[in-house]
Amino acid sequence: MKQLIPCRDCRRPILWTITEAGKRLAVDPDPDPAGNTAVRCDGTGAWRSRRPTADLPLTGWERLHKPHIATCPTRTEQLALPVGVTSLDAHRRKKRR
Repeated sequence: MKQLIPCRDCRRPILWTITEAGKRLAVDPDPDPAGNTAVRCDGTGAWRSRRPTADLPLTGWERLHKPHIATCPTRTEQLALPVGVTSLDAHRRKKRR
């Protein structure tokens, strides 16, 4: 059973997984064929995630999900910069001209 927790920023439900490196990764709870993260539930009930590769493709018990950071509406919006702060992207574009 999935233990869904609301995102602190957008309040949408997320599923916390543990990566192969032992780090926590929030993913959207519904599988998405366009996702890039393989998610499975192990024997202890913990949700595990990994990046599928050509050497180790998606297995039958895994489903593709998208990391929540890629779909969170509050993370994808660019916040307005404070007065006196220059965007590095804009600065770099000026230098290239």
